[in-house]
Amino acid sequence: MSTLVLVIDDSLVVRKILEIRLSRAGYEVKSFPGSVEVFRWLATPEARIPSLVIVDLCLPVIDGYDIIRRLKTKPAFAHTVFVIISQREGVLDRLKARLAGAKDYLTKPLKTQDLLAVVQSSIGLPVGSQEAGKEV
Repeated sequence: MSTLVLVIDDSLVVRKILEIRLSRAGYEVKSFPGSVEVFRWLATPEARIPSLVIVDLCLPVIDGYDIIRRLKTKPAFAHTVFVIISQREGVLDRLKARLAGAKDYLTKPLKTQDLLAVVQSSIGLPVGSQEAGKEV
C-alpha cells in the first residue's frame, strides 16, 4: 500500500499543483476543498488514515487549526503528521500552528523543493520508491 498524503485547500489550483508534485515524487494523494468534504470521506469505508495531512490555514467553515485539533483527538491519527500551508507569515500564526499540532508551517507560494523536503523529512520516501533503498 502506498504512502497516503491528504491535501485540504479551498483553491483548486493549489490542490492540483500539490497533487502533481507529490504524485510525481511517488506519494498517493487525495485532495479536498474543505473540512466538510474531508470529514465526510473519512467516514466512508474506503477511507484510509493518511501518513501526512497538508492543510491550508484559511478555509471556509473550519480553519486549518481546528481541522488538525479535531483529527488529533482521534486515536487513529496518533502517528499522522500535519503541515499547515498559508499566505500568512507571522510568528503568531506559526505558534498557533504548533499548538494545534502541526509539525511544520509553509508559506505560499510553495517551492517544490521546500514542500518535498518537509514531506520526506516527516514521513520518509514513498513506499516502493527507488530512492528508499539507496544509502546516503
